[in-house]
Amino acid sequence: MKNIWYLECVNLFKILCPHKFGAYKETHDFNHYNKTDYIYFTDDSANKVYLINEGKIKLGYYTEDGEEVVKAILSKGEVFGEKAILGEEKRNEFAQSLNNKTSICPIEAETLQELILDNKKFALGFYKLMNFRIKKLERRLQLLLFKDAKTRLQEFLQELCDDYGYDCPETGHKVIIHPYTQKDISSLIGTSRPTLNIIMNELKEEGLLNFDRKKIELLQA
Repeated sequence: MKNIWYLECVNLFKILCPHKFGAYKETHDFNHYNKTDYIYFTDDSANKVYLINEGKIKLGYYTEDGEEVVKAILSKGEVFGEKAILGEEKRNEFAQSLNNKTSICPIEAETLQELILDNKKFALGFYKLMNFRIKKLERRLQLLLFKDAKTRLQEFLQELCDDYGYDCPETGHKVIIHPYTQKDISSLIGTSRPTLNIIMNELKEEGLLNFDRKKIELLQA
């Protein structure tokens, strides 16, 4: 999957996880969560950074009306909560497990700062991560500001294809098995669920895709 962080063909999880370093190995543990468990809530103290060893994590927040807004869904090899080392004192989002047996590698912010200062390979990997995250955020803002809902959806589907797609040998089409609900997708592309349903059906009628709850088949490249 292309959304796992790589540096010189090395998964950054293998670089960033403290249990790879002798000074931290003996005292470092993984945390385990079941589906719907929260890793942290909005306004919790921001004192750790997390790497996903197994499972999927949803990041989001709630509006004043109690509506959930999904910012991202992350999977194995990805990092979240990294603003803990950038001066954030309290969380401005929640992080929730989407799977049973989710495994998370927690890193104290102070430990991460020490590793950045003491290990050049670690520092380079982490800065690469931050740069990628910023570019991805900039891209999403550009889509929200300058593209219509149909174009935003089509580009989002291409990202899904990069992350979760595979070639179906029977049809030759790209098939996407993804973790998102319709509510998640509408939130991520900045539209409503009814509008999302209309656009998805329009694309289906145009012969561009077929879909069900967790599966999307792209009929044209």
